[in-house]
Order: sequence, then structure tokens, then C-alpha cells
Amino acid sequence: MKIMVTGGAGYIGSHTVLELLKAGHEVVVMDNLSNSSEESLNRVAELAGKKAEFHKVDLLDAPGMKELFEQTRPEAVIHFAGLKAVGESAEKPLWYYKTNVAGTLNLLDAMEAVDCKTIVFSSSATVYGEPEEMPLTEKINMDAQSCYGRTKEHIEDMLVDLAASDSSWNIALLRYFNPVGAHESGRIGEDPSGIPNNLVPFIAQVAVGRREYLNVFGNDYPTVDGTGVRDYIHVVDLADGHLKALDFVAKNGGLRTWNLGTGNGYSVLEVLHAFEKACGKELPYKIVDRRPGDVAVSYADPSSALADLGWSAQRDIDTMVADHWNWQKNNPNGYEG
Repeated sequence: MKIMVTGGAGYIGSHTVLELLKAGHEVVVMDNLSNSSEESLNRVAELAGKKAEFHKVDLLDAPGMKELFEQTRPEAVIHFAGLKAVGESAEKPLWYYKTNVAGTLNLLDAMEAVDCKTIVFSSSATVYGEPEEMPLTEKINMDAQSCYGRTKEHIEDMLVDLAASDSSWNIALLRYFNPVGAHESGRIGEDPSGIPNNLVPFIAQVAVGRREYLNVFGNDYPTVDGTGVRDYIHVVDLADGHLKALDFVAKNGGLRTWNLGTGNGYSVLEVLHAFEKACGKELPYKIVDRRPGDVAVSYADPSSALADLGWSAQRDIDTMVADHWNWQKNNPNGYEG
């Protein structure tokens, strides 16, 4: 199958491109490189033994995207491109709505123009907000507590309406939890621009000496040690989930929603201590104020993905942080190094 991957040079995108190439698919990557590096795709080619076709195009460039789809004629899209920081979204909501929601509308227009009607959308567990029941199932109503989460919620609503209006669309909504880790080779991994917005890449930069200490946002949550609890999933397990979801909707049609997580929650300090074990040293941290939009506890019920796709996460937290450390220690300055 010929597959367009938006944001394919990024963290999750590059790992998914690698798995797609290994599975024999033809891959076209569209990325504006705002928070990614083309070097990731060079390394993907090295690992896969073949290249993905790359085009530097922005989601907000509607004419450029339509031209790209006319030129490449993909059969399906895996849509990762977008902005993703909870804190930043509170400061720049219009930028987030324009990029994520309007950008996705541009993408869907470009797809429809060439009769490409199969899409796997990179959604997020943040759409659930802070429900009283755990674990989180796909049946829980969406109630995002952050601007970032609400952009994902709006895109999901848009795709639900699209599927209801036209049964020829095949759509997978993947609500995944917290991707961490890296390919076992250490050749590709997470390389955020500027200060990392997510926990594990920040810990990794502390471990490699790029940051002085970790900020822990709040220690007064109703959790095992007062710090926020999240479901962390290895990025390669996550990539595999995208391939299985794509295969399912391409064959069966319709719109489906799946959680991709492990079903286990770990606190910030538990993840920190696991990383200390992986890197063999104690890592300094400071407790600071909570961030707006953060919830106390979030972990998945991934049973639907197991039942429908035969998918489950295979790698535990120790493997996740060990692989992340392997990437960071071999690439202390990310792809720039």
C-alpha cells in the first residue's frame, strides 16, 4: 500500500515509517520540520534498507498539500503532524486551533480531492480529561481539560461527522497515552526542539548533562507519591499499533476508536527512579507548581485493541527507559550531533 505519513520525520512518525517500510509498504512523508529533523529519515532508510519519499510541506499550505496529493496519489494517510504541548497550548490557543484543527481540515480536503479516504489519526488520551473511573475506556465521554486536548477532540468530532456523512471513509482514531523509548538500535529517538515538554526526554537530557535538574510539576496529587501518574508506552509498540489499525480499517471500513496504552500507570518519581536504574546514577529534581490542564491519574484500558487488532504493548517500563537512554547517550545532542 502507498501511505502518506504526515509528521513522518518526527518522533512517533519516524518509528512508524520504519515499521511501514519493513512491512513492505511504499511511504511518502510530509513534514514541515518545525520540530523534527530530516536526518531521522536518513537513519530510517539505513535501518530499513530502503527510503521513504520526503516532501517538506506544511499543514497550513492548502495549495501545496493538494499539489502533493495530486502528485503522489497515496492510498491511505497516517496523520501525526500537529502541535502537541499542553502548557504551550494554554499560552497560544489560536496557533493550536489553526495548526491542528484547520490544518487537519486542509489535509482532509486534499485527501478527498484524490479519492484517498483511509486515515489513521493520532489522537490522545488527553481527550478524556479527568474522569472519575479508571482505567480509561473508549466509551468514556470526551472532556479535555487543555487546549491541546480540545484540538484533538475537535478533530475527532470532525472525523466522526465525516464518516457519518460518507460511508466510503475508513477512519481509525488512536487515543494513545505517553510514548517513550526509542528503536533498540539507538539510531532514531525523540529529539525535541528547545526545552522538552514531556517527562522522559527531559529526564534523558538531565542524565546526559544537557539539563541541570528535572522539574516535577506538583507533588500533592492523590497518588502513590503525590506526583502525576501516567500510562507510558514504548514508541515501537505504538508504531505497531498504527500498522494494525491501518490494516483493520482498510479491510473493514467504517470508523473505529482504540486506546493504545499498556494499562499500567507509573508516577513521575517512579519513572525517574527507573531511569536512574537504566543510566546508573542519581538524577536531581525539584518540586514546582502544577501545570494548568494536567490531571492526576491517567491510564488505559487497552482491551479493545487486543480484541479487534490482536495488539498489546510488549515492552515494560524498564525496557522503555533503557531504550530511551541508549538513544540519548549515543546522541547526546540529538540528530544535530
